[in-house]
Formats: sequence, structure tokens, C-alpha cells
Amino acid sequence: MPISKGPQAFPRTEFLRRISAVKAELARRNVDALVVFNAHNLTYLTGYTTPSGYVPEGLVVSVHEEEPTFILRQMDAPAAIHQTFMSRENIIPYPEELIGTPEKDGYDAIIAFLHEKGLEKRGIALELGDLRFHEVTKFKTRLPNARIEDCSNLVTWLRIVKSDLEVAVMREAAAITDAAMMRAAEVMRAGVREADAVAEIAATLARGANGRPGTNIAEIAFNSSPRTGTAHIPWSEDVLREGSQINIELGGVRHKYAVGLMRTFSIGKPSQRLQRVHDAHIAGMDAALEAIRPGNTCSDVANAFYRVYERLGYRKESRCGYANGIGWLEPTASFQKGDMTVLKPNMTFHLMLGNWFDEDFGYMISESIRVTESGVEVLTKTPRKLFAL
Repeated sequence: MPISKGPQAFPRTEFLRRISAVKAELARRNVDALVVFNAHNLTYLTGYTTPSGYVPEGLVVSVHEEEPTFILRQMDAPAAIHQTFMSRENIIPYPEELIGTPEKDGYDAIIAFLHEKGLEKRGIALELGDLRFHEVTKFKTRLPNARIEDCSNLVTWLRIVKSDLEVAVMREAAAITDAAMMRAAEVMRAGVREADAVAEIAATLARGANGRPGTNIAEIAFNSSPRTGTAHIPWSEDVLREGSQINIELGGVRHKYAVGLMRTFSIGKPSQRLQRVHDAHIAGMDAALEAIRPGNTCSDVANAFYRVYERLGYRKESRCGYANGIGWLEPTASFQKGDMTVLKPNMTFHLMLGNWFDEDFGYMISESIRVTESGVEVLTKTPRKLFAL
């Protein structure tokens, strides 16, 4: 029997709105079609979340067609039929004989489709940043008469301003994030294996919150003593001990939208140094949140934090945050000095104020936020405190 169409995260009109924005940009650049390779951009334009991009696949957005065409491996085509808003005829499987062979691969199927549609002499945009050198060479060799444009960041920058429907999904993900962080506070005690604590956190990320399950589990950073000077290390085979510090970064996921959060924990009374660092971060975060409003720039937000933080005697070399959404990090705007991206309503960011002072000492705190019409909404609700367990 044919696979059924699954429940959609967004209505068809939402996906068509996004695709129309892409087409408008293609028309402005005098380009007839865009081939999307980036997995997060594929999700944004179609609703597809299956992790099948380890082999070639591509979404062809043509200015002449209402729906895009998704070309992917045969065994993954049913997932695309089930997950995406698209019609079955716009999902084209390529045969398994193109897998694992040095002579041909799935990109040949995409190129053949472009020829079939008469685009081989037109302007074609590619996300070249998602291709390796020999793959770019293949497209240029097989499409010698096409005018190939690099549009690696076209869709990515369209994603930075969320629709109200996207914000609603991110609020659902944020609730899962909060539930998982609070579960971490419940299970971490002296004598508990790190793996067992993370198992409880992961279970909460899967079960979800408010009746909404998590739809994936993002990587969990679990930086415990003496590894708190690291940023992204996972849990170890170690056991938590009295006096241990644990820095955690996790995020709930709904339909691939991830909402990140950082908190720092101490088993027993925190050290004076840790308490002072926490207090400085809270003061800096208050200043940063106050600076988040439409019309200000990302640089304004970063500078607001740095002014307060440095006045209290500290320096932070890393940026203060980044745009977030599908796939956690959106590689566009950052809260850092010199980023003149102007804040607009419904932009979302992970305000990330972690700082790593020594090889064996660091601190984490963050919030995921939305820019509103007049200021800021903090999506995450976990208490903004240094957790003493």
C-alpha cells in the first residue's frame, strides 16, 4: 500500500509563503531555479526532517512551478512523501545503483532533472557551500552552458525572521527545554553516574512537555569537574561527587526547531569564585535583554553585555549569542561586536553568555529569546540561578 501523508507541522500555505519568498529573491537575481542541499533549508521549505543527507539529495525550487521537486535516494522517498507538504509526483527517487559507486551518484540524477526541465542553459543557483570541490566540478562540467550562481545563504537568511506559526513551535520546544533542565536538577547528586543523569535528561527531551513530545534529541553538553573549562564535551564515564560543578547545555526539539539553554550546577555550596562569576553574568544578561528591541543591532546587544561585564572585572572573548531555530544554530546573525544586523520582530536568538576562563574552569548561562514589537520575550522559563544541589 502507498504510504500515507503524515501530520504536517505547518499548513501548506505556510510552506508556499516561504517558497514564494525564495522565488522572489531568485527573480531579483535573474535566476530560474535554486537547488537546495542544506538539510535545515530543506526542512524549512518542505517539512522534511529525516537525516538522509549523508548521501546526495537536492530540492529544486523553480520560479516556474508552484511546488519544488525533491530528488533523493529511493529508500528515503517514502519518508519525503510522508513528511513533506508536497505532492507525490514532486518527489523523485533515484535508484540504489547510484549509491556507493565512484562513477555516478545522486548528483547525476539532480543534473539529469535540470536537463529534463530545460534549465541547462538558464541561470541556476546552487548552495555551493554545502558541496565538496569535486561535486561543484561535476555540476559545472555537466551544465557547461548554465549560468551558475552561488546562493548558499539565500534561504538561510530568509529563515532569520520567524512566522507566528514558527514562534508557536519554538515555544513548544522551549517548554521541553525547561522540563529537561529541571529534570537535570532533580537527578544530579553525589554518587550518580553522569551517564545515568544524562539518560534522565534525554528521556525528558523525548517525552516532551505539555502533551507535546520531543521529535528528536539534540546533542547534550555535560561539562563536569574538572572539565568545566570545555564548552561542548559530552558526558563521561565518571561519577558526580560532592563539590562537583556541572555546566549543561541542552535543547528541546519540535519539528527540528531547537531551543537551547545553558545552566550551571554545583553539588554542594558553590565556590566564592563561581558565585562571583554567576553574579556578573546575571548583571550582564539583564543589560543585554534590555538592549534587545527592534531597531537596535546585534552589536548593540553584545556591547550592552560587555560594558557591564567588563566593569565588574571580567572579559569574554566569545560572542554573546546567535540566531536559532531549525537545527539549533542558524549561521546568520550573532550577538557580537561589529555585527550590524538590525533586530526585527520575530527574530529569535540563543543569548549565550557562557565563558571559559581556565582549562579546568568555566561557567554557563543562557536564554533563548524572541524579538517582539517593543522589546524581548524570553522563551525559556528555567530559573536564572546558580543551582546548588
